[in-house]
Amino acid sequence: MHTRRIIVGLLAVAMLPACKDRKLPYLGEPHTVIKTVGGKAIEETDYPSIPAFSFTNQDNKAVSEQDFKDKIYVADFFFTTCPTICPVMKKNMLKVYDEIKDNPTVRILSHTIDPEHDTPAVLKTYANDLGVSNATWQFVTGDREKIYDIGQRHYLITAAEDAKSPGGFLHSGHFVLLDKDRHIRGMYDGTTDEGTYELIRDIRTLLKEYE
Repeated sequence: MHTRRIIVGLLAVAMLPACKDRKLPYLGEPHTVIKTVGGKAIEETDYPSIPAFSFTNQDNKAVSEQDFKDKIYVADFFFTTCPTICPVMKKNMLKVYDEIKDNPTVRILSHTIDPEHDTPAVLKTYANDLGVSNATWQFVTGDREKIYDIGQRHYLITAAEDAKSPGGFLHSGHFVLLDKDRHIRGMYDGTTDEGTYELIRDIRTLLKEYE
């Protein structure tokens, strides 16, 4: 009974409408830039954004930052043979997918950290097994070092080969929410219901910023 009350409570939180006046924070270390407006130099705070990238998706097609232009998206890192947190993360990401799959302005981008094993064909089977059959959720592979670099330096998560970790890889269980300018606007524990429903709520809040 206690567990059922917790689940009902979490669902109630997820069903709450996004607050139009609430604005999500920007994450990452900001820096000051000088811009010229109307002939005057002004200082503005600039937050880091995800740089240009190019990977290969489950359909063996190139995927770049241009495919996410004018899109809000959620990013995560995983590998298909992960014996620990990945199955839970993907179960929770399916909840996010069900929320956004009919919204053309929201996407999901899952990066494998085991590109030698996780070929496009393997990712295609993985996506099919999850019931994902459209462009809303992209599973990508590519150069190992480029995946690790963009994960650790830009998405601010852990992604590395580690022989001591289960499955041989170490990675964060976070879901990362990006706005249309590829700024990080939130990080969520993808291994919990609480983190997942907070993400769903914040996607709604972020969408309100663009109305």
